[in-house]
Amino acid sequence: MIDYYARVSDTMIPHLRGRPTTLKRYPDGVAGFNFFEKRSPKHRPDWVKTAKVLADRVGEIDFTLVDNKPTLVWLAQLAALELHPSLAKASKIEVPTVIAFDLDPGPPADVIDCCRIAIRLRDLFSDLGMECLPKVSGSKGMQVYVPLNGHLTYEKTTPFAHAIALVLEKQYPEEVVSKMTKKLRKGKIFVDWSQNTKSKTTIAVYSLRARDRPTVSTPVEWDEVESALRSKKKDRLAFEAGDVLKRIDEHGDLFEPVLKLKQRLPAAPDAD
Repeated sequence: MIDYYARVSDTMIPHLRGRPTTLKRYPDGVAGFNFFEKRSPKHRPDWVKTAKVLADRVGEIDFTLVDNKPTLVWLAQLAALELHPSLAKASKIEVPTVIAFDLDPGPPADVIDCCRIAIRLRDLFSDLGMECLPKVSGSKGMQVYVPLNGHLTYEKTTPFAHAIALVLEKQYPEEVVSKMTKKLRKGKIFVDWSQNTKSKTTIAVYSLRARDRPTVSTPVEWDEVESALRSKKKDRLAFEAGDVLKRIDEHGDLFEPVLKLKQRLPAAPDAD
């Protein structure tokens, strides 16, 4: 695990730099006790940067900023297997740099069904004159990121994301649900728009996941999403740590546009 994070650091850190990051630590391994940790450990080295952020209910918290390779390796040594950054940077905590949709399949739906909904999201945003990028979660589903890199606050992006989820639910009621209620999700894809708030975090691109296999939240190309959908083979979208390092050598950072692409939001679509 430490070796992977050391080797992926140059590609991963630009996606973490400056962002308050919640750690998910597994001191006894993936099958053992684990916990989320928002407050940066007090025993951190002096060179680990932190940022004070007002968190819900508990007041200000010193979050860890994963700004460099030594910090990432130190976190790996703490068994912080999963890293969950904010959608915004600490310096502008109300201004997300992206809109993120988490596509969560309700069994028996799976990642292949997520591919279908991800493509529909892509097409919907294309009709709005915007680009979005897919990544597999490394767990059951996928995420679709819409780069912004502007000045809009959550006050604008949250209702916009909700409107998009409602449109998909309206268009494909047998396949999509926009509410978190478990009983509504069987066999459907929950389009989780609620990640787009200051209090939520999303699994980082290139983060390992705590699974039986060392899978990784991996950026993919739309061609790969379409190919997986045609083949119906889930394994085409399952990438382990070694696979990801090879993909970076071959393709570079497929998620780089998330950091650089500036886009403006049009008027929110009407679900009716």
